Amino acid sequence: MILITGGAYQGKLEYAVNEFAIKDDEVFVCAGPEIDLSAKVLTHFEKYVFACIKAGVDARECIKGNIEHLRDKIIIADDITQGVVPVDSQERAWREETGKCLVLLGSEAERVIRVFCGIAQDIKGENR
Repeated sequence: MILITGGAYQGKLEYAVNEFAIKDDEVFVCAGPEIDLSAKVLTHFEKYVFACIKAGVDARECIKGNIEHLRDKIIIADDITQGVVPVDSQERAWREETGKCLVLLGSEAERVIRVFCGIAQDIKGENR
C-alpha cells in the first residue's frame, strides 16, 4: 500500500498519475461509504470517512476488515487534520476520524508520501 497525503489542491493525484503511470480508469473517487476495491487508486479517502460517519459506519473497522484488499492500492487523502478546529461537531468528528484512519493506513503502508506545492516527500519507505 502507498498512502499519499497533503493539503487540498497540492497535486497529490497528479503526482500519483505521473509517478506510478496511473490511467484515468484505474482511479476511484471516494464519495460514499463504499469503496471500489478493484480500483488501483482510491482518491479523496477523507470523503469516504465523512460518508461513513454520516451513515453510522465505523470507517476504521471497515479498513481493518479490508486491509488485505488494500495492500496493493494507492490511497490518496487530503490532510484535513490541521488548521482551525471546526465549530460543527460532525466536522470535528470527521477531522478526528480521518486522522485516526490515516494513522491506521500509514502504519500498514509500505510507503507514505506527503505532497506539498506539488513536491513529494517520502515520510515512510522508499526514499526515506
